[in-house]
Amino acid sequence: MRKYEVMYVLRPDLEQEATKELVEKFQSLITNNGGEIEKQEEMGKRRLAYEIKGYHEGYYVLVNFQSEPSVVAELDRVLKITDGVIRFLIVKDVK
Repeated sequence: MRKYEVMYVLRPDLEQEATKELVEKFQSLITNNGGEIEKQEEMGKRRLAYEIKGYHEGYYVLVNFQSEPSVVAELDRVLKITDGVIRFLIVKDVK
């Protein structure tokens, strides 16, 4: 298994319950497919450096995890099609 890091930004206008559901959805997607979450940090609402899709702020979440590349491909696919996600980035952790 390889180490990865994903940071995603959720829409700031989502209700707290909807935000929590999305965070749990992505967390369970990793763990249910054989991945292991090492650390998850919900950074909360922060101002964006520039406007994205009409939003000036977003809800940031950072997750460090270990998994097979197939899990990363599925996570990438799901993040792309989820309406509540403004932006995301998945990288291999080289630590």
